[in-house]
Amino acid sequence: MVTARGDTVTARGDSVTAGGDSVTVRGDSVTGLASADARRARRIAEEVPDPELPMLTLADLGVLRGVEIIADGTVVAGLTPTYSGCPAMAEMRADVAARLREAGFERIEIRTVLDPPWTSDWITAEGRRKLAEHGIAPPGAAPRRTTGPVPLELPATRRSVACPRCGSVDTEETSRFAATSCKALWRCRSCLEPFEYVKEI
Repeated sequence: MVTARGDTVTARGDSVTAGGDSVTVRGDSVTGLASADARRARRIAEEVPDPELPMLTLADLGVLRGVEIIADGTVVAGLTPTYSGCPAMAEMRADVAARLREAGFERIEIRTVLDPPWTSDWITAEGRRKLAEHGIAPPGAAPRRTTGPVPLELPATRRSVACPRCGSVDTEETSRFAATSCKALWRCRSCLEPFEYVKEI
């Protein structure tokens, strides 16, 4: 029996019980709902804002793939880039690590998770609401991913993107790229306001 942070911890085999809660240790991974530190680390990482869309957290954007504390006490957070070569990844990694250090976690590892690749469908409902609230049209449903040949339709089907300001779908794309590669520039023909649109990926 050992004491950790004032709590009595009982170890039996690969099971550790602390204050009535159970944590299971297998290999280099610590699992179980009793890991208060792991839950706290995840909450901290979830609240980190995206550097390119600061109205969204990494959790809103769906790029935070997981947070765990492994057996040696290292906090391991997984991040998935929104697209290959995303320049914001370095800042995301640094921001998550900095927030965790500020919270008292000393050993931190940020891993890049590429499989499965990120899709705009992972943006949460709350994230979509925040985008619209800030004048950015959220993406529609992402294209279905298939293996093998990709069918090509000519002419391309025109998408209806609702203006985040007035709600009209009488809109047009003015530029395929906006301030970031994951956004396009559109204009509303009804209210005449330009707006950004997060592309479906």
